Amino acid sequence: MKTILYGAAAAIALIATPAAAQTNQVHYNVGGIQLTNPTGFGGAIAQGLAELAIAGGIGTRYRAQADAPSDSTPATPTVDVEFTLSGSVNKDCSFYAGNNSNARDIDFGVIGVRTGNNENVNAAFEMVGPAEANIDSLTAGCNTNNSVEISKDDIRGLVNANPGGYDTDEFQANIPYEVTASWTGVALNAQTAGTAQTLTVATTGNAGQKQQGAWRSRMDIDFVAPAITNKGLVAGDYTGKTTLTLRAL
Repeated sequence: MKTILYGAAAAIALIATPAAAQTNQVHYNVGGIQLTNPTGFGGAIAQGLAELAIAGGIGTRYRAQADAPSDSTPATPTVDVEFTLSGSVNKDCSFYAGNNSNARDIDFGVIGVRTGNNENVNAAFEMVGPAEANIDSLTAGCNTNNSVEISKDDIRGLVNANPGGYDTDEFQANIPYEVTASWTGVALNAQTAGTAQTLTVATTGNAGQKQQGAWRSRMDIDFVAPAITNKGLVAGDYTGKTTLTLRAL
C-alpha cells in the first residue's frame, strides 16, 4: 500500500506518560513489501536487505526514535514522612500543708482526765474521752506511681518525756493513737477511675504504706487517741510526731 501526503499536515503528538516505553520505530516499504520493527537474527538480515535496497534507490523507510533520561531516583507516587515528637514530665508529688509550720502543730490542749474527788479509785485520773484531730487538704497527689507513707516517731504514741516517778501498775506516761489517711486514687499501675483509698496505722503500729498509681484529690488525715480506761495518766506534757510522705516511685 502506498501512502502519499499532498498539501496535508501530518500532526505529530509529543507525549510523556509515566512508565511508558520510549519510542523506537523502524518501518520499511520495499517494492510493496512492508517490514515493521524487525527483531532477532532474521529481522536483522531483513533490515540489512531493506537498507541495501534503499541505498540502491528502491523502497523507503520511516524511523521514529525518542530518548530522555530516566528519573534520578525511583519515582515515589506516595511519600510517608514520619516525625517523632518527644518530651518529658518530671515526677512530682504535692500536698498543701498550710502556709507556715503553725498549721502543722496540732495541739489537743488539755487532755481531760477524771479529777473528781468522788471518782472511784479504779477510774481516777483516767481519760475522760478520746482525743481526736482531723486534717484535710484539698490539694494532694502524685503524677506517677507512688507510695503514701505514714510513720510515727514513737510506737508508744504521745509520750510524756518527763513523767517523774509513778506506779506502773496504776499509771502510764504515753497515749497510743491511730492515724488514718483517706483520698481518691487507683491501685499501682492501674488505669481506671479513682475510688476511695485509705491507709491506717493502728495504735499498736509504728508505720504503714500503700503503693498506687497517679492520683490527685482531697486528702483527710484523722488522729484518734482512744480513751485510756485501765490506767491513770501521769501529769505532764505529751508529744508525738507523725510524718506523712508522698513518694514518687
